[in-house]
Amino acid sequence: MDFFEHAILLVVALVSNALSAMAGGGAGLLQLPALIFLGLPFSLALATHKIATVALGAGATLKHARSGNVGWPFALTMLGAGLPGVVLGANTILSIPAVIAQSALGVLTIGLGVYSIYKKKLGQDYQAKHRDTSGQILGALGLFALGFFNGSLTSGTGLFVTIWLISWYGFDFKRATAYTMILVGLFWNGSGALTLALLTEVKWDWLPMLILGSILGGYIGAHWAVTYGNRVIKRVFELVTIAMGIALIYKSLIS
Repeated sequence: MDFFEHAILLVVALVSNALSAMAGGGAGLLQLPALIFLGLPFSLALATHKIATVALGAGATLKHARSGNVGWPFALTMLGAGLPGVVLGANTILSIPAVIAQSALGVLTIGLGVYSIYKKKLGQDYQAKHRDTSGQILGALGLFALGFFNGSLTSGTGLFVTIWLISWYGFDFKRATAYTMILVGLFWNGSGALTLALLTEVKWDWLPMLILGSILGGYIGAHWAVTYGNRVIKRVFELVTIAMGIALIYKSLIS
């Protein structure tokens, strides 16, 4: 790649990961299609993208870990419930036609945005719920399923984790995005990236610019999420989900 193409990678990674860190997911809205547009086949682009998103989690963690919005006992629950699903999903994705995965994810992602628009108070206040034994078990099963989708689907599953944390556990957007960026961005994506790297090729020479953009974008987006209120984060979440859903459906139709 020449200097101009490396610059494109850096800008795409910076913008997509900043929006993702603020909305609680969706880095693949620009990053994954850009890798495919620049000439990578789907499986190679997916593995490269997954590795780069680990840097997003690292950048966001630098900010969120000091914000006081993360309780580490619950973080361990997310790890224990989600990581097995991530590994299982990453072992499954390479056998699923990309068109089916992308179109289904696109429809579901648009649904998230519409749901958030319809629910005016969604994620605006922190009201802990489902913390009894049955609630914790069902919540963990939900996290396991989301972990499977995180490992298997192309992008955007962090948005589903964010909405699950809000809807089931009663988090507000600020807390939910903090958990998503640290646990999903760093640990779930790290497990999925390692699994995919063992199963398929990675475009290693493209990663430096992607990782740099992911770290910077993750930190900037996390700073915005900590600084601005839940209302602003909710609007960004709705924008990213609907735009991402449309992009995924369009990509599946022209594939």
